[in-house]
Amino acid sequence: MPQVVVEPRIRGFISLTAHPEGCAVNVRQQIEVARAGIAGRPSGHLNSVLVIGSSTGYGLASALVSCFAYGARTLGVCFEKAPEGDRPGSAGWYNLAEAHRLAKAQGLTFRTINGDAFSPEVKAETVRALRDEVGPVDLVIYSLAAPRRKDAQGQVWNSTLKPIGAPYHGRGFDLRNEAVVEASIEAATPEEIEGTIKVMGGEDWRDWATLLRDEGLLAPGARTVAYSYIGPEVSAAIYRRGTIGRAKEDLEHTAHELHALLRDAEGGGAWVSVNKGVVTQASSAIPAVPLYISILFKVMKEQGSHEGTIEQIVRLFRDQISPGHTPEVDAEGRIRMDDLEMAAPVQTVVEELWYAATTENLALTTDFAGFKADFLRLFGFGVEGVDYAAPVEVDRPLV
Repeated sequence: MPQVVVEPRIRGFISLTAHPEGCAVNVRQQIEVARAGIAGRPSGHLNSVLVIGSSTGYGLASALVSCFAYGARTLGVCFEKAPEGDRPGSAGWYNLAEAHRLAKAQGLTFRTINGDAFSPEVKAETVRALRDEVGPVDLVIYSLAAPRRKDAQGQVWNSTLKPIGAPYHGRGFDLRNEAVVEASIEAATPEEIEGTIKVMGGEDWRDWATLLRDEGLLAPGARTVAYSYIGPEVSAAIYRRGTIGRAKEDLEHTAHELHALLRDAEGGGAWVSVNKGVVTQASSAIPAVPLYISILFKVMKEQGSHEGTIEQIVRLFRDQISPGHTPEVDAEGRIRMDDLEMAAPVQTVVEELWYAATTENLALTTDFAGFKADFLRLFGFGVEGVDYAAPVEVDRPLV
C-alpha cells in the first residue's frame, strides 16, 4: 500500500493535493461537534437521509450529522477523485473514506454513490441503493455545487460568476499575493445567465424530488432542503444580483413548488436554507468574498457569534428541519441560518472594516489568518496533531 509525504500544492483557490490523515482528523472533529450538539437522538427521529453533494462543506456536515448524531441510515451522492497508486485522491474522497470507516466500526449505515449527480445513471443507481439498503428517506439535502451540468437531453450547460447588466468594478482579494486589489468583471451575456440557472438553479433539485416521489422513496412527512447564500451589499453586484443570485432565485421558486408537492399532515415540505458565509472552494473563487469573509470572521469571533460549517448544520438540524420542528422562515419562505452573520451589530462593523482594509493593514482589519487556516483545512492541511513530514497511506477506500 503506497505511503508518501503529501504537501499542499496551492493554485489560486484550489489545492491540487489533499492530505488523507488531515481530512480524516477533520471528519472526526466534526463528528465530535455533531454528537455534542445533538442531544437525545430518540429512536426513529431520522430514519433515512439522502445528501446530494455529500463530500465537502455543508453537504458533508449534513451527512455526518445525519449518520453520527441521529443514527440515520445515510446515503450520499458526490463526484470525487479516487487515489491512484501513490497519487492522492481528492479531499472529498478522504472525508468520505473516514466517514465510511467510522460508520462501519460503529455499526452505522453510511453509503456513497460516486458519480455525476446530474446524470440519469446516477439517479437510477441512487434509487436502487435506497430500495436495497437505506429505505424511503425522511430528509433530502440538496447541496450540489458544480461548474457544469449535462442535462437529461445531453446538453452541457456551464455556470459563470458574473454581474448582470453592467461590469463589476470594486474591491477584491488576490489570494496568491495576499493583497487587497481592485477587481473588474465583465457583465454576463443572456446565454451565461441561462447556463448558470441551469447548473445552479432548482431544475435538478426538482428532478430529484419528483423522481423520489414517483418511485415511492419519500417517507411520510419527508422534507427536502437546498442550501443557498445571500450575503451582504458589498458583494451583491457579483453575487446576489449577478448570475449566481439569479440561479439562487430560481432555487427559491423551486422550493415553493416542491413545498406544495410534498406538504402533508405529517410536516412534509421543501425549503431553502440561507446559510452563513464560510470558506469553501466556491466562495474563494468570488473576488470580493475572501476579503468579506476574512472581515466577517474577525467581527463575529470578537462578538462571540462565529459558527463554522458543522456548528451551523447542527443548529439547522436541531432547531429547524428534523422531524418535530416547524422551520422558522422569512417573508419569502426561507430558513435564515445567516441570522447571526446579517445581524446589524455585525454588519455595521464589517462595512466599516470593508472600506478601511488595505494590504498593509490586513492583519489589523481582517482575520485573514483564520480564512487561510480554514482554506488549508478544506484539503486536510494545517490540522493540529498531524505529522505532515511523515509518509501517509494514500490508498483509502470507500468501504
